[in-house]
Amino acid sequence: MTLDELCDEVEISKRTFFRTFVSKEDVASTPTQDMWIAFLDVIESRDPAGAPLLPFLHDALLDVIDRMPAEEWTRHVLLDLRLAEKTPSMDAHRRHTCDLISRTAHDILSRRFDLPRGHDDPRLRLALDMAVAAFHLATERWASEPEPTRASLLTRVRDTFSALPGALALTLTPR
Repeated sequence: MTLDELCDEVEISKRTFFRTFVSKEDVASTPTQDMWIAFLDVIESRDPAGAPLLPFLHDALLDVIDRMPAEEWTRHVLLDLRLAEKTPSMDAHRRHTCDLISRTAHDILSRRFDLPRGHDDPRLRLALDMAVAAFHLATERWASEPEPTRASLLTRVRDTFSALPGALALTLTPR
């Protein structure tokens, strides 16, 4: 779909489009971006109650997914994922957004908590990148379900996060 077609379809001018969105990719990925912005808000305010970092991130992500508005959000995320699968610019935009989310989350957590600072200790960034990667894998599997729902997305996220410790401990044994 061209930008002209998109603007005609939603009955806005190109000027309004560019005042509101940076790109067509921005429009398509709005539901996922809304989720990540809510995630940043949650990690900014949630009390970790002494929880380790990955379970804290996991719980924040589940909470945010559960609070996204209506089932319409789920359908839009699914459309975003399917578009990204077949459109290189969408996939690149999605990955760039996730990198920005990881960096912003790093800044928030570093400011709020007594965590390793700087680039000498990579654990915080690795934990954030693992959380984002777990979400991506969960959504890929979720999108391939015959009838993906919010409940099945939450289950996929839980299952994928629970596989992280095993992934870190995988041992390579020659055949």
